[in-house]
Amino acid sequence: MKDKLRAGVVGATGMVGQRFITLLENHPYFKLSALAASPRSAGQKYCDAVEGRWKLKNAIPEEAKDMVVIDASDIEQMKSKVDFVFCAVDMKKDEIKALEEAYAKAEIPVVSNNSAHRWTSDVPMIIPEINDSHLNVIASQKERLGTQKGFIAVKPNCSIQSYVPALTPLLEFGIKNVIATTYQAISGAGKTFKEWPEMQDNVIPYIGGEEEKSEKEPLKIWGEVKGGIIVPAEAPLISTQCIRVPVTDGHTAAIFVNFENKPSKDTILKKWKEFRGKPQLLGLPSAPEQFITYFEEDNRPQVALDRDIYGGMGICMGRLREDTIFDYKFVGLAHNTLRGAAGGAVLIAELLYRQGYLS
Repeated sequence: MKDKLRAGVVGATGMVGQRFITLLENHPYFKLSALAASPRSAGQKYCDAVEGRWKLKNAIPEEAKDMVVIDASDIEQMKSKVDFVFCAVDMKKDEIKALEEAYAKAEIPVVSNNSAHRWTSDVPMIIPEINDSHLNVIASQKERLGTQKGFIAVKPNCSIQSYVPALTPLLEFGIKNVIATTYQAISGAGKTFKEWPEMQDNVIPYIGGEEEKSEKEPLKIWGEVKGGIIVPAEAPLISTQCIRVPVTDGHTAAIFVNFENKPSKDTILKKWKEFRGKPQLLGLPSAPEQFITYFEEDNRPQVALDRDIYGGMGICMGRLREDTIFDYKFVGLAHNTLRGAAGGAVLIAELLYRQGYLS
């Protein structure tokens, strides 16, 4: 390909920002060109800004070490260095909304890991294999913002990646209601065991705001673009419980589902195996070859064994069986900081690039 697009990371010192930096190393479409963070880190070399705070097993990429961190609010300086940005800042929701819109209005497209704009009606919330058609709403968003290039696209909550992909190809059978309990890794809170020792040998049955997101966001993903906005689906009814467990990476879910027209187990397995999306059709660099992988073994999927499937971008399913109350129950697993966070956002950016939204 020709020159790579210049990518910036806003919120570069946090765990998701660190993931973005490692994923952009040697990326075929994008080149890391700017790092931004809070005023506390601004003006420092990146390696100094994250000294003692680097949370990943991978070393800091060489191209990032000596980059001088820019104040995230200095949009003019960022504009001179980037073609678009990934955003993963730790701020109040209204502050995030204002910051992301300011970047977009400065004609800098934003691919966001934050939740602030997930319910803005003309902002697409994308799982690329599932609802790539929602990118059509960007034209309406640009009209509202008064931009030619600038817009915001967001990635949904990390926990829903463990069950929404499996439910999507089954919607044709009329899913009536779903119960999902998620068992979520500590990296979902941006933590390691060193920073959060009270999580060792412990389970916390509450994650603030997580259940509401997990119940509502799938409906927007399954919605339709109508009249310049995304209209969420009205069904199915979803109830969730979200629990923090002592795992580094990988969100597991136990899912129960009822149908209007109950499919056979063989039909479900066939639907999962054949499920492909635009990333697979386009051969996007971060796309897993097999979107959903089903394990026949009774003790799979397991976090330690399976979270890194296809570079952490695949979705794992197992233990599909009939239930005494619901039609079926099964277990799902997704890597929360790869597929569920930075990797999912990079995949969105790859799709945006190939569809002509980034230039």
